Amino acid sequence: MEEENIPRKDTLMNFFLRWLGCAIAVGCAVWLIPGIGVIGNVATWIPIVFVALFLSLINLSIKPIMQIISLPISILTLGIFALIVNVAMLYLANWLSTGILGMGLVITSFGSAFLASIIISIVSMIVNGITGTD
Repeated sequence: MEEENIPRKDTLMNFFLRWLGCAIAVGCAVWLIPGIGVIGNVATWIPIVFVALFLSLINLSIKPIMQIISLPISILTLGIFALIVNVAMLYLANWLSTGILGMGLVITSFGSAFLASIIISIVSMIVNGITGTD
């Protein structure tokens, strides 16, 4: 009997848990960083959830490629350039969310985005560790 090419249930659950962790992390960044806000004529949590969805999809698809491309620079900067890649992925997720859905985040400066990417990385690492989706 041939196996069907459908995603496994645990793979979908793993993605959902990562998305949930990312949403919690983006929410913490919005709450903690003064230069990050929410745009859209809806409840505050809806843009956060959609930015987190786009960020999760980008982290699965584009971010590994960007990390490989930027590996020489990351080695020279002792890994600090990886934070710049995280900032770029945050900007990309926000651009997609705002462009497609008309709701997303307001990022006032690069410094705010840099701090937000650090907060998002730390909080999502903690939440993913708790949920077991490392």
